[in-house]
Amino acid sequence: MTASAESLADLARSCARAAAEFIRAQRPEGRVDVAATKSSATDVVTEIDRQTEDLIRTMIGAARPDDAVMGEEGGSSAGSNDVVWIVDPIDGTVNFVHGLPGYSVSIAAAVGGVVQAACVVDVVSGEEFSAVRGQGAMQTTAAGVRVTLGPPPTVTLDKALVGTGFLYREEIRAKQGAAVARLLGMVADVRRIGSAAMDLCNVASGRLDAYVEEGLKPWDLAAGQLIAEESGIIVTGLDGPPGERLAIASVPAIADELRAAVRTAGF
Repeated sequence: MTASAESLADLARSCARAAAEFIRAQRPEGRVDVAATKSSATDVVTEIDRQTEDLIRTMIGAARPDDAVMGEEGGSSAGSNDVVWIVDPIDGTVNFVHGLPGYSVSIAAAVGGVVQAACVVDVVSGEEFSAVRGQGAMQTTAAGVRVTLGPPPTVTLDKALVGTGFLYREEIRAKQGAAVARLLGMVADVRRIGSAAMDLCNVASGRLDAYVEEGLKPWDLAAGQLIAEESGIIVTGLDGPPGERLAIASVPAIADELRAAVRTAGF
């Protein structure tokens, strides 16, 4: 089944909106029970994570049965064409469990290994971010007001507000914490929000000036990266493309200087 980037974006938005509505309806008061853990005792999964991914897979399968899906909770399912959906049903599960804001649904569609369309929905606020490759990125409020993202602001490194995050393995977190402490002396301040997809969208929308994190999986990065890049943000790794080793996103004005600072800080 052939696909235009626009049609993939429409489906990504429909799935992300439905998933966010489902999460809001299913979440009980108080803390949410943890169903399982992954890389460590603090890397948690809930039944609502799994149910939300099942919903997204069902919607994609109904609309595009020949496409593959790569999901954080359910792994990869094979397809018969070159379209792969990259899905994080709840990015920011720890926030979700504790009842904190800052968790999102993240869906991207890649064709031939290149992400062409993406949508991230902030579950708590209902705010939506979306992008089509080569056509820019949009921010839509819960009231339905749509704003084109970009161009990025001009800022100096010492005035930059930088987002970050941490892996769940204790020995790696200690190294990351030390690196963030060193970076803190080179920038205005640091924020740890808890959702990589939201961090990237916050850079795209100008709420953050930059973001750096180690350990991102494809479902953490795919949608947010396209949204950020389509808004004019530079997204790289330390010595090449962004990935699990490191992802760095920033306004162009500080991209080179930030990458040097991140290296000096020991990320």
